[in-house]
Amino acid sequence: MKIIQTNQAPAAIGPYSQGITVNNLFYSSGQIPLTAEGAMIEGDVKVQTHQVFKNLQSVLEEAGASLNTVVKTTVFIKDMNDFSAINEVYGEYFSTHKPARSCVEVARLPKDALVEIEVVALVK
Repeated sequence: MKIIQTNQAPAAIGPYSQGITVNNLFYSSGQIPLTAEGAMIEGDVKVQTHQVFKNLQSVLEEAGASLNTVVKTTVFIKDMNDFSAINEVYGEYFSTHKPARSCVEVARLPKDALVEIEVVALVK
């Protein structure tokens, strides 16, 4: 087991890591729209979703994986009315490669984010 940490994504805001690799799998913690410095991105759900993907790409790269090796995503959204907007951005990152996915509406996310995404990926 290896703990993944990169300064290119926000540090964990609690007692957990950005992700962990076990054998050939990478498990990310949920990423919210924070900058690498820890500041919340202002803007609508599309802007926030782009930042989440930027963070995911950084932790995936540090783990030796990429969006192309993601096998499963879990998307947490504050408002199911944002489903289409999030899907639009999501499709920009997963256009031909389409991992399995779950999407659920939640009452509240850390730092009042509008979206949070976690992934499981194969490590190269």
